[in-house]
Amino acid sequence: MSIFDFSAVAMNGKRTLLEEYKGKTVLIVNTAGRCGFTYQYKELQSLYDRYKDKGFVILGFPCNQFDHQEPDSNKQIEISCMINYGVNFPLFQKIDVRDDNAHPLFSYLSHQKPFDGFNESHPVSKILIPLINEKHPEYLIDEHSIKWNFTKFLIDPNGKVVKRFECTSDPIDMEQDIEKLLSEASV
Repeated sequence: MSIFDFSAVAMNGKRTLLEEYKGKTVLIVNTAGRCGFTYQYKELQSLYDRYKDKGFVILGFPCNQFDHQEPDSNKQIEISCMINYGVNFPLFQKIDVRDDNAHPLFSYLSHQKPFDGFNESHPVSKILIPLINEKHPEYLIDEHSIKWNFTKFLIDPNGKVVKRFECTSDPIDMEQDIEKLLSEASV
């Protein structure tokens, strides 16, 4: 099994088979427009701009499960991402990424690479960790589920999950891993 066994609905309403991304290095991320990590849209777009011509793609999946930080409609999300952050990497319609109604793709991803903790030295961690412990301790019960917005999964060109990055890993922190996969794919 790989990510190529899944599909999702793009912002334009068209069902997209993820096998369309075979042969590419893929970064899958659950996003939200009103989160302390929303600034990562801009950094993700910079990564996409830098590597898209080398076989890299980012797939964004908005989600409203974490403190209702993505309440907008799909159309509003798409427009906001474009206007505020210049996003032109593929975005999909809003989904759930954890619990009973989780999209099968995210259930698969989260079971391929378990949660390995937050980077406690990240500036937003000072707010995020106490918030989760106080308001949503159930998020931390298991080792697999998505814990917050902007959890990122790096996928190799064969559709295999290589690495999981939590929200407290900024996109720039992933650059070496992306470059490594791209260089291995070009050999």
